Amino acid sequence: MLSPMSSLAGNDPAAAAGIPDSPLAGPFPVGEYSAKLREKLRSFVHVQLLGEMVNLRVARARVYFELRDAGGAIPCAVWRRDWEKMLERSGETPTEGMQVVVAGGCDYYPGSATSSPGFSFSVEDLRIAGAGDLLARIDRLRKQLYGEGLLENQKLLSRPLLPATIGVVTGETGKARDDLLAALTRRGWAGRLVWAFAPVQDRHAAPMITRALGDLAAIEQVEVVIVARGGGSLADLLCFCDETLCRTVALLSVPVIASVGHHTDRTLLDDVAAVSCSTPTHAAEAAVGIDCSRARREQAAAARRLTEHAGRALSVRSKQVGLATRLRDHGRRAVLGRARRLALLSRAPSAHLERQRVTLHQQLREIRAGSRRRIGSERSITGTRALVLSRKSASTIVDCRERRPRELEQLGLALAGHDPQRTLERGYALATNAAGEPISTAEQAKRLADLSLRFADGTVRARVSE
Repeated sequence: MLSPMSSLAGNDPAAAAGIPDSPLAGPFPVGEYSAKLREKLRSFVHVQLLGEMVNLRVARARVYFELRDAGGAIPCAVWRRDWEKMLERSGETPTEGMQVVVAGGCDYYPGSATSSPGFSFSVEDLRIAGAGDLLARIDRLRKQLYGEGLLENQKLLSRPLLPATIGVVTGETGKARDDLLAALTRRGWAGRLVWAFAPVQDRHAAPMITRALGDLAAIEQVEVVIVARGGGSLADLLCFCDETLCRTVALLSVPVIASVGHHTDRTLLDDVAAVSCSTPTHAAEAAVGIDCSRARREQAAAARRLTEHAGRALSVRSKQVGLATRLRDHGRRAVLGRARRLALLSRAPSAHLERQRVTLHQQLREIRAGSRRRIGSERSITGTRALVLSRKSASTIVDCRERRPRELEQLGLALAGHDPQRTLERGYALATNAAGEPISTAEQAKRLADLSLRFADGTVRARVSE
C-alpha cells in the first residue's frame, strides 16, 4: 500500500497538501510510487516479441536496442554477459534491420535525484528471425534503381578539380558542418559555400533534403553539392534511403557527394551519388581535388627558382655583354694601332728602305771581315798544330827505337830473379807429395810416409823415418 504524504510531512501541513477538489488519492512520494510501479511491471507475464532491431548500442554493462514494426516500438535492454552468451548459442551476430524474436518481460528503472528513470523490455533470450522488412525494402529499391540505370547517372558527370562555389546540405547544428569547414580550411580553399540547412533524421527529413538539393542545383554558380551527416543507426539514416530523394539526386545535372554516417554505414544515397565518402573530411577532399595550401607553396617555390634562374641568366648576360664590350674595345685599339703604324710607314718608304739598305751593307762588311779574320786564324793554328805533331811523331819513333830494348832487358832480368829453377840452382830442394803438390811444413812431411825431393838437376824418392 502507498503512504500519503500527510503521514510523512511531519509538522508542515502545507508540504502534504494535495491539489484542491481533486478526486485522486495522494499525493504520494515519487520514489515510493516508482518502486511500486517497477514491482507491478515486473509482475507482468513474460512473453516473446517479434520485430526489427534498430538503434543497436553496446554500452559497458548493457546492450540497448529497439524493436519496431508498423504498429509501434518498444525499447529493449540486455545485460552484456547475457548478450555474449546469446551470440555464442546462435553463432550469429544480429545487426540493425534484422528481424529478431526476443523473450523477456517488462522492467523499469525508478531513477533517483540525480538520474533519469527509464522503461525497457528486459531481454532474456534472442533469436534471429530474418533480414527484416526494412532491409528487404531497401534492397528491392536498390535493385530497381539499378535496373533503371539511375545508379550510374551521377557517376558520369564531370566534377571540377577546383570548384569556385560548393553547395552543402546538412544539419544546422551538427558536427558534420564543423568537420567540413575544418577540412576545407586545411586544404586552403578560398571559394564560396552555399548552405542549405535541413533536418537529417526523422520522417520529414527526406522531403526537405530533396527540396534543398533542388534549390542548390537551381543556382548556376554551384558546381558541386555535398550532403553530409554524422553516424547513426539504420533508423536514423533511413531518410537517406527515400526513393524520391534518390531519384531526384540521380536526375540532377550537378554532381552530388554523399557523406552520410560512418565508413560502415551504406545508404541508397551512397549508391546514387557521384561519390560516396565515409566522413565529411573525405567529402571535402573529394569536392576540392587540389590541396590549395600545398599548391601555393609549390608555386611559390617554383617562382623563387624561376627568379633565381632569371637572376643567374641576367648575371651571365651581363658578363657576356661586358666581355663583348672589352673585346670590341680591344679590337678597336688594335685596328687603330695598326692604322697608325701603316700611316707612319706610308709617309717615308724610301727613307726607310735606305736605312735598311745601309744597315744591310754594314752587316755584310762586318760578316766579310770577320770571315777573313777567322780563316787566317784557322790557317795559322792548323800550321802550328801540324809542326807540333810532326815533331812529336819523330821524337816518339826515336824514343821507341832506343828505349824499348832496354825496358825489355830489365823485365827479363826481373823475371829471371823470380824463376824457381834459379832458386834450386842455388842449393835449395822442393818437397812434394805423390800428387806433386808442395809440402810447406814439417808437420805435413811427418804425416806422409813417402815424398819426393826436387833438385835443380832432377827428382829423388825419400821416406820419412822419424
